[in-house]
Amino acid sequence: MKLPLMIVQLLCGLFLILIIMLQSGKSSGLSGAIGGNSAEGFAGKAKAKTWDAKFARWTKWVALVFVLLTFVLVLL
Repeated sequence: MKLPLMIVQLLCGLFLILIIMLQSGKSSGLSGAIGGNSAEGFAGKAKAKTWDAKFARWTKWVALVFVLLTFVLVLL
């Protein structure tokens, strides 16, 4: 029982790292304006915001699962 939970926690942690790395930073507005932004135009910015919103929502849920799995593994 403990080994499958550890494997799921490992995969959850790796997925959490991946989705955090895919998010754009909160300070990307000013630095993107100075350094140039690859998502120029209204449509590109709107698409980036929807992906950022999805990544933020996924981050919350995956982090919650990761923390719950950690508590369960400590109790075992």
